[in-house]
Amino acid sequence: MLKGFNYPLTPQGKSTLNPLPPWHYSADFLNIEFWANPSVVAATLPPGLDPDPSADGHANALFYDWQFSGSDDEYLDPARYQYREFFILLDAFFEGRPISYCPYIFVDNDAALARGWTQGYPKRIGSVFQTRYYAATGEAGPALAAGSKFAGILSAAGQRLAEGVVTLREPIKNPSTLSKRPVVNLLHTPRLAAGMHNKPAIHELVENVPHDVKIEQAWIGDGTLALPVCRGEELSDLAPVRCGAGLRASMAYVVDDLKTLKRLS
Repeated sequence: MLKGFNYPLTPQGKSTLNPLPPWHYSADFLNIEFWANPSVVAATLPPGLDPDPSADGHANALFYDWQFSGSDDEYLDPARYQYREFFILLDAFFEGRPISYCPYIFVDNDAALARGWTQGYPKRIGSVFQTRYYAATGEAGPALAAGSKFAGILSAAGQRLAEGVVTLREPIKNPSTLSKRPVVNLLHTPRLAAGMHNKPAIHELVENVPHDVKIEQAWIGDGTLALPVCRGEELSDLAPVRCGAGLRASMAYVVDDLKTLKRLS
C-alpha cells in the first residue's frame, strides 16, 4: 500500500510533501490593515459569500516567516519545512456571520503550497521577505520598541507585487484582543477530462479551524502598503484606498481539521 498525505505517494511515505496532521506552526508576522475599493472586494468574493456592508472594503495584508512541524520533529529539517508567505484577507459574510476570505496567497516552499491547497488557500509560488527581529539588536535590525520599522516584500514571476511597512508605536498588553474572524476559503479541485473542465471534482466553501492559538510579543503601530500594477496580475485591483493599523507579533497554532460549509458544484 502506498503511503503519504500529499503527492508523491510511495511505499514508505518518506517522499510525501507533508506528514499526516496534526500540523504545528510558529511564525513572526506583520499585519497591515487597509481599505480597498468596495466594488472590487465584492467582485473578488466567490458565490456563497457576501460583502460586509459595514466594512467599506476593509482588508488585511499579512507577511509571515514560518516554521512548521508534524509529529516527528520535522522542524529539524529547516530546508524543507521553513517558509515565508504573503496573503490578503477580505472582510465578508457567510450566511450573516462575519468571516475573512483569502483571494491571493504566495509562498516560497512546495510543502507549504501543498498544505495550502489542501485547506483551500489558493497558493502560488513567490519570493517573500520580511525584516527579522533578533534578541541581540543593533544597527542590522530593529528592536521591539516605539518607532522601530519592519518591512515586507513579495515578488512573483519576476515582478514586485507587494511592499509593506509597519512602524511600531506600543506593545499590546492583552493579545487575546487580536482574535480574528474565521478564515473561509474556496476549496477547488478541477477535472482535466474532456467535457469536465467546468465541472470540478471539488468546489466548496470551507472554514479553517486552527486551535491552541498563541500570540506573543505583539506590538501595534501604523501600516503602509503598496500593491503595484503588474502584467498578468490582478492583486493590484485591491490596491489600498487608505491604510490603517500595522501589527508585528509572533504566533503559534495547530491545524488538524477543516469544516465544509457549503458545496457549490
